[in-house]
Formats: sequence, structure tokens, C-alpha cells
Amino acid sequence: MTTTRVDTEEIASTKSEKFLAVILTIFILIGAGWTYAKTDQVAGVGRADAYTVAEQRALDQQSVASDRLLAANDRSESAKEDLDLARGDLSLAVDQGKPTSALEKSYRAAKTSYDEARTAEEAATVAADRANKRADAAERHRDRRTADGSAWRSWLSAGLRLILIGALTIGGLSLIRRVRERESRYLPLGFAVVASGAIMAFVFAVDYVTDYVDILDFGPIALSILGIGATLIAFVALQKYLARRIPRSRVRKGECPFCGFPVHAEFGPHCEGCGREVIATCASCEVPRRVGSPHCPACGMT
Repeated sequence: MTTTRVDTEEIASTKSEKFLAVILTIFILIGAGWTYAKTDQVAGVGRADAYTVAEQRALDQQSVASDRLLAANDRSESAKEDLDLARGDLSLAVDQGKPTSALEKSYRAAKTSYDEARTAEEAATVAADRANKRADAAERHRDRRTADGSAWRSWLSAGLRLILIGALTIGGLSLIRRVRERESRYLPLGFAVVASGAIMAFVFAVDYVTDYVDILDFGPIALSILGIGATLIAFVALQKYLARRIPRSRVRKGECPFCGFPVHAEFGPHCEGCGREVIATCASCEVPRRVGSPHCPACGMT
């Protein structure tokens, strides 16, 4: 029965495997990007800016009152023009000694229309002022409510995005660890997930750092410092992992776990390369065993 178990430190991924890992990264990023964009909707960030029914009613009433006031102003202006015209015609008839009864009647009608238009205009002005005050109060109430609600909703959205990035990164690292433990060739798939998490972390950093730092001023150096710090942390974690993994790999290949020099059991318990002891007694059964071997060949203990 064949097996794909190999020493993961010696895996040389083929171009096909690397290509598929890149394709997988792209598709993971598509889904992660969509999820990242939807977090605002899930957290209800936009909902904090929406008007309530009462606030929207106040704004609608303001719009209606403004339209009525505008129409009343137009009627008042038109009635004033008609009144001025009727007054001019009446004055001209008086000066010329012509009959004025019809013109007087027209003047009185124009005066009545103007008075009514002015009364309606004043009422519309009062109604518009009241509507404006209610609308202003609604806007202030919305601003206060938005200020109270937007902050925690934005924090919730940022938290969901961090969970997404953490799931990708930690999940990818966990996948890499399991693949290494099983010595499988599926290692590039774990790298694809971790790469997706790293790219989404970069997107998150750019998205939020630029909200507080001018990208043309301190943005690049802030991103640089953040990226350097994250990379160094990852490098230290990798070195700790390799410090545990490399000795086991060297022992499997018959090399010194400390320096990698070939070890020959017939030459003695010390390495010919570095001189360190490569044979020690087992802590459980005290039978000699290779230093760095995962289990004792006699009792099987670690």
C-alpha cells in the first residue's frame, strides 16, 4: 500500500501544487473579502444613521410646510402685482376724469385677494417655523442617537473582522501543524489559508490605520512597523517549531541532532562533528537511546 507520508522539511512542492495553492488563496480571499464587507451590515453600522418613524415624519412635515410657504409667497407676490396694477388703473382713471366704479370694484377685489394671500402667507410662515423647529429637534435627536450607537456598532464590526482574520490565521497554522505531524504533502494548502489571513490582516490594518493616520504622512511607517512586528513574531514562532522539529528530522536521517554531522553508532556515543553526546539513557527504562528520537525503542516512552 502506497502512502504520501514524507518528511515535511524535505518536501519540494511541484509547480502544480503551488499553482493550486495560489488558486485556493484567491478563492479564500474572495469569500473572506465578501464576509469582511458584510460585517458592517451584520453589526448594524448603517442602522444607527437611519431615521426613526417620528424623525422621518418631522422631516416630511418640514418639506410639506416649506412647499406650502413657497406657494403662499408666490400667491402673495402675484396678488400684490394685481393690486398694484388695479391701483394704477384706478388712479389713472381718476386723473383723467373717467368713470371709476368698475375700476373701484376691481381694486377692492384685488385688495381682498391680497389680504387673503398675506394672511395665508403669514400662517404658512408660522407653520413652516414650527415644522423647522421640529425637524431640527429630530436631527439633533438622530445625531445624539447616532453618536451613541455608531461607536459600539463600529467596535462590533471591527471585532467580527478580527475574528475572521484570526480564524483564517490560526486555522491555517493549525492545519500546517497537523499536516506536518502527519508528514503529508498537503502542506501548501495550509500555507494558502495562512496567506489569506495575512492578506486580510493587511487589509484590516490599511482600513483602520488610515482612519486615524494620514496615509501620506505616517500611514506607511505605521503599516511597516506593524508588518515587521507581526513577521518577527511569526519568525520566532517558526524557529521554536523548527528547534523541536529539526533534531527529530536529523535523527531520522542518521545525523547528529545538534549539528547534522553523520553519526556512526560503531564509533561511539559522541558526535564526530561537534563532540556532543548523541546516545543517552532513557529516563523511564534507562536503556540507551538516540538523543532527539521521539520515542524510546525499548519502552516506547517519549
